Amino acid sequence: MSMVICDLTVSVDGYSAGHHQTEDRPFGDDGGDGTGARLHAWMFDTPDENRAELDRMAAAKAFVMGRNMFGPVRGEWDRAWNGWWGDDPPFHAPVFVLTHHAREPQPMKGGTTFHFVTDGIASALAQARAAAGDGDVAVPGGATTVNQYLAAGLIDELRLHVVPFTLGAGTRLFEGVPPLELEQVTSRSATLVTHLTYRVPS
Repeated sequence: MSMVICDLTVSVDGYSAGHHQTEDRPFGDDGGDGTGARLHAWMFDTPDENRAELDRMAAAKAFVMGRNMFGPVRGEWDRAWNGWWGDDPPFHAPVFVLTHHAREPQPMKGGTTFHFVTDGIASALAQARAAAGDGDVAVPGGATTVNQYLAAGLIDELRLHVVPFTLGAGTRLFEGVPPLELEQVTSRSATLVTHLTYRVPS
């Protein structure tokens, strides 16, 4: 049976990005250069050690993300912006971007098409489920979007990749989310990260 899953990298105090995000520093004050290199070193510096988790992240058949994860453009779409990932984004599947401002779908190389959804999280999820068929839908972020889906009871499995440093401030997972009873499914420690998988009971 298909699931709605979330893969999110967070600091040990629960932040997925720091304050003061900009186009050049998409993760803001992240304890490094703002590019997320420190938070996501486990992906890029030790990919072989974390191959199973990376493969699972890429296995979803559709994705839902917040506009802040898609890019720094605010308000109306007054300039060209097709995401942080270049011409060939890593999703290779339909991606539904939550926004308040309508925009035509944006096809990219490699099978990714960004669709812009203006009527809320339930609509975005319904469209993603239809696109995914029997496959899983992933909500990769940011944390504000994940929190909305958690608060609405729409996440089936939460996969956290916890890096061993603190940020102290920023965009935090579980902010504004009612208390949850999570069922731990797996945990695995690696050199730069601890991988935790929780089932979110309905």
